[in-house]
Amino acid sequence: MGGSKNKSPAQKQKSQQKESSKKSGEKNKGQKKDKSEGGSSKAEITVLVNEEQAMKFIKNSKVITIQELARHLGVKISASSTFLKKLSKDGTVKKVGGFSGHHIYQTVSA
Repeated sequence: MGGSKNKSPAQKQKSQQKESSKKSGEKNKGQKKDKSEGGSSKAEITVLVNEEQAMKFIKNSKVITIQELARHLGVKISASSTFLKKLSKDGTVKKVGGFSGHHIYQTVSA
């Protein structure tokens, strides 16, 4: 009943590009594509925290949160969380409150 629909200029251009890529694909038919061995691998990202600046901020604060430290140092929350956990393990700060990842830390008075 209906005839063929007229394609928009963008659709015509796409179809021409597909046709040209098919033709070039036929030329390279005998060649295999190189694939990386072992599939995809994740890159390990390390962020260094300026410890001098962080310790200055921690000593001048009554309490510290992970989010507040991250904002002040300009690093990701995961980096500041790792740093505060390390300080907690060393005994420089202690966890005094919070819940569900939103912990509050305080410096240990010597």
